[in-house]
Amino acid sequence: MDPSETPKCDVAPATASAYLDPHYWDRRFAQEEHYEWFKDYSYFRHLILQYITPNSAVLEVGCGNSQLCEELYRDGITELTCIDLSSIAVEKMKQRLLSKGCKEIKVLEADMLDLPFEDEFFDVVIEKGTMDVLFVDSGDPWNPEPVTVSKVMAMLENVHRVLKPHGMFISITFGQPHFRRPFFNAPTFTWSVEWRTFGDGFHYFFYILKKGERSSDNTEYTEKIDMPSITLFHEELDNEDYIFRTNLDDM
Repeated sequence: MDPSETPKCDVAPATASAYLDPHYWDRRFAQEEHYEWFKDYSYFRHLILQYITPNSAVLEVGCGNSQLCEELYRDGITELTCIDLSSIAVEKMKQRLLSKGCKEIKVLEADMLDLPFEDEFFDVVIEKGTMDVLFVDSGDPWNPEPVTVSKVMAMLENVHRVLKPHGMFISITFGQPHFRRPFFNAPTFTWSVEWRTFGDGFHYFFYILKKGERSSDNTEYTEKIDMPSITLFHEELDNEDYIFRTNLDDM
């Protein structure tokens, strides 16, 4: 086990619905120093550096205790802002970044459903596993509960608003295209939608949404991809990320 990760049994909730409880995250972050949802930076670095440049103003939504912002900083991307709803996560992140000399990274307590930034403020917004939490207890993945739809749309509307013209939203997730495209392709958004996959025996999705580049006829973007394998490595079965996977074969 990576010594930087707290054992799963110490922090994993009894039920998946606990992920919707802000108090759960406060308790977890008080105990846990580091956990990477959906693989660490090394797995998708080759993808992210195609889209983020050193002069990009970047917002990371739901930073938790991930090391993503540190990795981006080491790759020369220094105009970084991280937010999280948990005050404990924010304070611990501030301390960790200061101890590592990453003084230029801003860390704020904020709600991704109501971002406290001006319109067209960032070149890139990135989230890794944060939106997946909104789908906990969402019901039928083909027809999510109205409360889920409302929260996901609020998040996306805020992200779209704070992106500069031709800015980019990067979403790293378990969410498969047939479940994410109905949200991403809502008429209110002007972004184009494409995706890549990464990972070993199981695919994670790396979505790239480019503001202002949606086709004029609003035709949904389609791309032929290999769908995720249902054969997981032992480490992936043990990994907490597995909770957020939707197995179509079980439906």
